Amino acid sequence: MKAYVAGVGMTRFEKPETRDWQYWDMAREAGSAALADAGIDYTSVEQVPVGYCFQPSTAGQRAVYELGLTGVPVYNVNNNCATGATALTLARQLVEGGAADCVLALGFEKMKRGSLGGGADGGDFATSPVARHYGIMAARHGFEATPPTAQIFGDAAREHMARYGTTEAQLAAVAAKNHRHSAQNPNAQFRDVYEVAEVLAAPTVHRPLTRLQCSPTSDGAAAAVVVSRRFARRTGLTGLVEIAGQAMTTDTGESFASGSCVDVVGQPMSREAARQAYEAAGFGIGDVDVVELHDCFSVNELLTYEALGMCGAGESGRLAESGATTYGGRWVVNPSGGLISKGHPLGATGLAQIAELTWQLRGRAGGRQAPGARVGLAHNIGLGGAAVVTLLRRA
Repeated sequence: MKAYVAGVGMTRFEKPETRDWQYWDMAREAGSAALADAGIDYTSVEQVPVGYCFQPSTAGQRAVYELGLTGVPVYNVNNNCATGATALTLARQLVEGGAADCVLALGFEKMKRGSLGGGADGGDFATSPVARHYGIMAARHGFEATPPTAQIFGDAAREHMARYGTTEAQLAAVAAKNHRHSAQNPNAQFRDVYEVAEVLAAPTVHRPLTRLQCSPTSDGAAAAVVVSRRFARRTGLTGLVEIAGQAMTTDTGESFASGSCVDVVGQPMSREAARQAYEAAGFGIGDVDVVELHDCFSVNELLTYEALGMCGAGESGRLAESGATTYGGRWVVNPSGGLISKGHPLGATGLAQIAELTWQLRGRAGGRQAPGARVGLAHNIGLGGAAVVTLLRRA
């Protein structure tokens, strides 16, 4: 049984502590918007996977109770930055497996200002779930007094530059593109446009990454209503987007065997998730028109180009510079502005990608519409690790 996205919704992504709201306010706003977009009431929802990383246990229930008190199962999901896509994966599985005909996937985050701690409270990486990942980084590059997540991705960028000749300007081109795209997105945290030279001139976070190449901490929520075809027919739903293929992977031995940060931050996971998703869908990257991918740092967009098969190993820097990943090119990548400019509330990010792609495939993305978009790809990854690739097609 196929699963379909029938409705999506999201809040604007905000800088933490700038809006007077709680996570349940965010969830109510995004969830209500998704239900209204689908044209159904919460009473039709049979199960609810809810993603978040920084709220307490059963925060999912507290959030969902804002939508209704119907007693349906609520699952609390935490999978680092891939949390939102993991909630969507569970929703799809429930529908495809016949356990439910209408599932609401919800994700939210209320964060603190400043850089993420990299999964180690007080810097104690020995007890961190990502201790192995940071250990690989430290063995090759040492450990510097810079934000840990920026450091591990920045070290991956250094390796890519040394191995393939990737330039700082190519990394900056990714950020410049995504900032340019976000100018057309009213839900984006940042809407200012920057040229490559301005991206390079911004303060350095961890060489070669500047501040404008790093995703911010953010508050916000996103949601998607996932239904079966029989539910859609019974209720007369329209505007459906098919989940044509989806796969979720976690780390394998390949992530750690090379001692490379390129592998540790998830390129092998992403490559395998893409392979499985293409196989499930019966088509590949050559059929995709628009992409929302996990650009937590500019280098990760380059690594993901390669993992998705958009170019060969080491060719991603030139691809970014060529214009192939923006309007008028082969694909429109991150029309929303991506994590770098739209924002990155961890639990909401993967579902916000689905919201953007659903609007794109319906032809309702306004000034950021990718012309003629019929097939979309979402890529959401979390260090520690999880990678989810989802292929969407207008039904």
